[in-house]
Amino acid sequence: MLQIAAEVTMPGKFKSLKGQLLLDGGKLAGSCFHRTVVLICQHDPEGAFGLVVNRPTDKKIGEALVADLPDTLKDKPLFLGGPVQPQALSYLHADTLLPDANVLPNLNLEHSLDELVELGGSFSPTQQLKVFAGYAGWSPGQLDDEMKRGAWLTHPASLELVFADGVSGLWSQIVRQKGWQYRLLSEQPEDLNWN
Repeated sequence: MLQIAAEVTMPGKFKSLKGQLLLDGGKLAGSCFHRTVVLICQHDPEGAFGLVVNRPTDKKIGEALVADLPDTLKDKPLFLGGPVQPQALSYLHADTLLPDANVLPNLNLEHSLDELVELGGSFSPTQQLKVFAGYAGWSPGQLDDEMKRGAWLTHPASLELVFADGVSGLWSQIVRQKGWQYRLLSEQPEDLNWN
């Protein structure tokens, strides 16, 4: 038992996926993660937190949030960040220079409604903002187990992919970029019964 504990705490064993995109590796059909692209915002031995960047809801931010929002925010789409706590607010904010960015260079994860309202009222022409209801969460070791089972493919995140306009085809686009061996996966129909 002592030997196992020593192996678990050995430095270098844990590999954080923070700043990576997780892509449904073709094994998540029938789940809420089917064909999703998830940005891993936090990942450490205590668990992981991510946001599904390619699942817009049919609601606008102004319809979902009870707050005095700037007009610039009201008509932006609200995204479903994941199945955990669908009432929880999260948002990704990017700009040309964010020295304290906590996900990627110039990309910050926030949860404060007051700060969201303040950002919506700012006049930065280079600002990008994506607002989410809910999130994807993993308990300690859960994501690592899913990775070992091949449930997910990884791809380096970028601001261009996180804030891509054509989110309906984002999963296929990124999977195709993974190489020829994933071409069939990227081209299979949404429902395999269509074959």
